[in-house]
Amino acid sequence: MTNLAEAPSQSGQQRPGTVTSIRRLIAQTEIDVRLFGMLVALAVILLTFNVLTDGTFLRPTNMVTLSVQAAGIAIIATGMVLVIVSRNIDLSVGSLVGFVAMSYALLMTDWLPLLGLGPDFPFRWAIALAIGIAIGAGFGALQGFIIAYIGVPSFIVTLGGLLSIRGLVWYLSNGAAISGIDRNFQLLGGGAQGSIGGTLTWVAAIIGCIAIVALLVNGRRQRRRFDFPVRPMWAEVLLAGAGCVAVLGLAAFANANLWPTGLANRIAIEQGWGEAPEGGWQIATGLPIPILLVIGVGLVMTWLATRRRFGRYVYAYGGNPDAAELAGINTRLTILKTYVVMGILCSIAASISAARLNGATLDIGVSYELYVIAAAVIGGTSFSGGIGTISGAILGAFVMASLSYGLSYMGVISPGQNVAAGIVLIAAVGFDTYNRRRGS
Repeated sequence: MTNLAEAPSQSGQQRPGTVTSIRRLIAQTEIDVRLFGMLVALAVILLTFNVLTDGTFLRPTNMVTLSVQAAGIAIIATGMVLVIVSRNIDLSVGSLVGFVAMSYALLMTDWLPLLGLGPDFPFRWAIALAIGIAIGAGFGALQGFIIAYIGVPSFIVTLGGLLSIRGLVWYLSNGAAISGIDRNFQLLGGGAQGSIGGTLTWVAAIIGCIAIVALLVNGRRQRRRFDFPVRPMWAEVLLAGAGCVAVLGLAAFANANLWPTGLANRIAIEQGWGEAPEGGWQIATGLPIPILLVIGVGLVMTWLATRRRFGRYVYAYGGNPDAAELAGINTRLTILKTYVVMGILCSIAASISAARLNGATLDIGVSYELYVIAAAVIGGTSFSGGIGTISGAILGAFVMASLSYGLSYMGVISPGQNVAAGIVLIAAVGFDTYNRRRGS
């Protein structure tokens, strides 16, 4: 008997066979195909650079450094998703990062000591961080108010912010670099001491695995409760297994990154660990704090975007502004809130930059806006509004960072990196436009 999957139809074409079956299986898992494609693209980029560098690129030290460099862009990109989804733009994020980073440095070196909050004052770093976040939120609120309530286009407002805030950075520091911030604040920048260590990394990985399984079980229970279709059990098991393997693999990779031998031996002597073993102490750094910040911000922003009224309002407005207003949504306040969120996220990214440099320079945050917008767009955010995901933007940030770091690792200078980033951005937008036209 002829196999129906291979039998020709009356039109002379073959019936869908193996390809259709594979598509049906993928559809049953409900995996975001675009997100999965980006994961594959990221893997291809990393493997390509590893081959071009004779297997030296995919070392734990390089990958941790790459991740820390991508952290600031990824954090801001989560907010840029909401801004672009609401049919606006924010070109001032890089300048705001530079201004807040300089404020952090001056707070801990000049301003707080004048108030009696010297280096020995406990939680001085937390006070500086809170003030910096307030500064970022204030700038965001100002720009959001001008856009939402006065009606000036977001492109003009944030372009003015890009120029004026960058000028304020110079006036703030009189054109000089500032160094010498609080030692506890420096931990936010990562590094050997700015990481949580091997044991806590495994604990975090186990908690992550439990969370993945719990979310899948709860989602299945909720679907059954409201009589929604559920995924096949094999798909649930596959997703849980793949998620846990990925989390545990990342933890193992992070723990393969070790402290510098000299620093490890010095810490061991200070803490009285005894005689060092042959070859020195081997201490796993584990997950850097900036990566934990990215994870935390990603979870909070996903919760805001998908589980809270604010997020639903943003997507409703981006999908159809007129319908959103007719539905009773306070669209002006919603837009204002998106820029306040952006200001807060810029302050968090600025803390990472200032901590890594142990201070601030005039060029912190330069070109951030380009990479942030590129990360959001590559992650699937549409300039037409109403479409975009937080996870896609984070993944887009790591794609951009992988290209930049890989080219830098191979000795390509900054202009060459910008050429590659521009090509990738144009290709991503072109591919997205093509898919939307074909779908319509």
